[in-house]
Amino acid sequence: MNEQIDAAEKRPAKYLAVAGSGAIACGLAATAVHHGPVLLLARSASSAERARATVEKTLARLHAEVDPEHVQIITDPQDLAPATFVVEAVVEDHDVKAGLLAELNALLDPQAILATTTSSLSIEELALASGRPQRFLGLHVFNPVTKMKLVELVFPRAASEETRSRAQALCEAFEKTPVEVPDVPGFVVNRLLFPYLFSAVRLLEETGIDPESIDTCMRLGAGHPMGPLALLDLVGLDVAKAIGETIGAPIPQRLAQQNRWSRSCETGRSGARAAADFTTTSSSCVRRDRGGPVCENPLRLLLAGVHPDRNTARSDIKSHCTPASSQCTRSGPLPPRAGRV
Repeated sequence: MNEQIDAAEKRPAKYLAVAGSGAIACGLAATAVHHGPVLLLARSASSAERARATVEKTLARLHAEVDPEHVQIITDPQDLAPATFVVEAVVEDHDVKAGLLAELNALLDPQAILATTTSSLSIEELALASGRPQRFLGLHVFNPVTKMKLVELVFPRAASEETRSRAQALCEAFEKTPVEVPDVPGFVVNRLLFPYLFSAVRLLEETGIDPESIDTCMRLGAGHPMGPLALLDLVGLDVAKAIGETIGAPIPQRLAQQNRWSRSCETGRSGARAAADFTTTSSSCVRRDRGGPVCENPLRLLLAGVHPDRNTARSDIKSHCTPASSQCTRSGPLPPRAGRV
């Protein structure tokens, strides 16, 4: 490991730290490590192991000429104390985020900046919970972080000019395009995007049209790089539901039904991003691990009228796949997206 981050007393005075170990957190770390050492806080040894594998695969996929070990993965929050810019990237839940931000505030230097990757929650409220509203901001990146150029910057009223300028400089250093947006539920992208995504599900429910047909129409007719249902697969069902509730968008019944199942997914992951690791030419129905199915894709089953659970037979899953998605393979996780949709 690089000697600069081998021990706490040798760490540089300035570096980026990411609190979280999911898709957005790993994507941020894989982006930032091109510019210097990064700390990544995982909640457990198993989460740290998964984060390490994700970062290594992401950097390998990018053919990055950087040592993955320069992302130092830790499990003790105390190790974040020397950081000068810390980005919280945990589950999209106000209480969880607020609790972690308050904990980080007690650890960090008073001059350190705290940011959150929330995709829809109130920045003003999280800034107050952080205990340092003058040095706080929303840094909404998009998945996959290593590829997506936009960053929605959201500042509380008390944010200092230094906080604003440092946030802008960080985005530009990462070759992202920062756009300052208002602190309204969903900001700009999600406020406009999720009603559209949910309308695609309702169209399917009302007409029985094939999901792939909806996606094809929007890709070829509207010029979208991905259809709305495939995008929902990628975002993850719990995240989509949380954003919908925050922005006040009616959630289609079939998506609302998924909550119980997603938290019992055999991968051991929490519900958020439960459907975000699937890679096929279309949206997959089965995630494979070492040749065997591990976890059914809940959105595709729900759209097919099947309520998935841990005992869903593989044959039942295949019977509801489209021809393309029934040839499911897993080539590794999708590159972590930048920011939390």
